[in-house]
Amino acid sequence: MPKSAMNPKVDSVISQSKSWREEFEQLRLLILDCGLTEDLKWGQPCYAFQGKNIVLIHGFKDYCALLFFKGALMKDPDGLLIQQTENVQAARQIRFTNLQDIVKAKTALKRYVHEAIEVEKSGLKVSFKEAAQYAVPAEFQDRLDQSSALKAAFEALTSGRQKAYLLHFSSAKQSSTRIARIEKCEPQILEGKGLMD
Repeated sequence: MPKSAMNPKVDSVISQSKSWREEFEQLRLLILDCGLTEDLKWGQPCYAFQGKNIVLIHGFKDYCALLFFKGALMKDPDGLLIQQTENVQAARQIRFTNLQDIVKAKTALKRYVHEAIEVEKSGLKVSFKEAAQYAVPAEFQDRLDQSSALKAAFEALTSGRQKAYLLHFSSAKQSSTRIARIEKCEPQILEGKGLMD
């Protein structure tokens, strides 16, 4: 594939990066050399094949990473792919803590990018868990049992919105925090809105 053009919006974001600038520049060149289209999505450099997101570059406090949108479907011969959290179903990261790691892994990284492109070309889809497969925290179940309006409103939400609420509620370690989150979100649920709406 021919090398792709650089997007000026991405130039701006990378040049303003306070940390990981050199690493971002190296990852960017490597990905563009694989022929993907560069854009800025969610405030991060994002690379697509025929309009489909393939890989994203992003940085955190302790590392920067390539995030493969369908990484769960990729082979991982070098053991580089990491599931960011237990709730992430499709995406996988390859993490870096310095520029030398990227330079050393350049050949393998290009192989991973090309495989991600092939996964997209093949039309493979990630099978996501349904909302019914997530545990409903006892505090939320009690509230649903007490309010038929809340139960009907929650059941009317899309599966994705239901999952977001269930993950938000159940991620709290203490019952009091779960109850506070449920009380805060109840008006949104009753309005048919998702957690992030």
